Amino acid sequence: MGKVYLIGAGPGAADLITVRGARLLAQAEVVLHDALVEPEMLDYAPHARKIAVGKRCGKRSTAQQFINKQIVDAAREHAVVVRLKGGDPMLFGRADEEMRALEEAGIDYEIVPGITAALASAAAIKRSLTLRGVSRSVALATHSRAADTEAIREQVNADSLVFYMGRDSAPDIAQQLIDAGRAGSTPVAIVEACSTPRERMLTLTLEALAMGEAQLWLDPAQPSLLMIGDAFAERASASAGTKEDEARAGMLHAA
Repeated sequence: MGKVYLIGAGPGAADLITVRGARLLAQAEVVLHDALVEPEMLDYAPHARKIAVGKRCGKRSTAQQFINKQIVDAAREHAVVVRLKGGDPMLFGRADEEMRALEEAGIDYEIVPGITAALASAAAIKRSLTLRGVSRSVALATHSRAADTEAIREQVNADSLVFYMGRDSAPDIAQQLIDAGRAGSTPVAIVEACSTPRERMLTLTLEALAMGEAQLWLDPAQPSLLMIGDAFAERASASAGTKEDEARAGMLHAA
């Protein structure tokens, strides 16, 4: 039996994978990778056999049970097997199903964390997910097409909301949040293809998102992230406050 490494590839850019992840990729004999993994990331594993097992919304994809079987079969034939997953394996990556399959087969495995898209997108737009006096809580969520009042209520209670895989449901997400009590003026930032050369951003309000104003801008071929909350507003007031603080400090120094 070999050993399987479930490695987080990070948000996109090949150099945002962890050092441990890159080192293990270099040792891999087989790499089973997601569809969203950038081609450059696979250059870390020049000698490995690459198997695409990704899932893409609205497109034909590999069934999870078959992915599980492929991982187990590979570990029975090779010493080092990598399951390369976009972002972090433990967040919306079905890692639990793959771990259970490995445990049932008696195969050793290890999890190697990755940078999830929420953190990378916050860095890209230069807005903190948490902000003193504004945002003390963060919810990472996906959107179910079925209305779930309780889930929406819980999400409204978080100061900063980050929705993965919410592109097609963006207007519905926004309207449900407004109906549950979020102000229509709440800032929204959308980050598409984070950390890749295709990265781009859009800012608007929750009301505009509910009206579908982002749908023509969004590229259905690219992954996107919806970031909702006051923490994602423009920092004009914060800049003004900094200038006031600097002026006050200068006066005190002169005194």
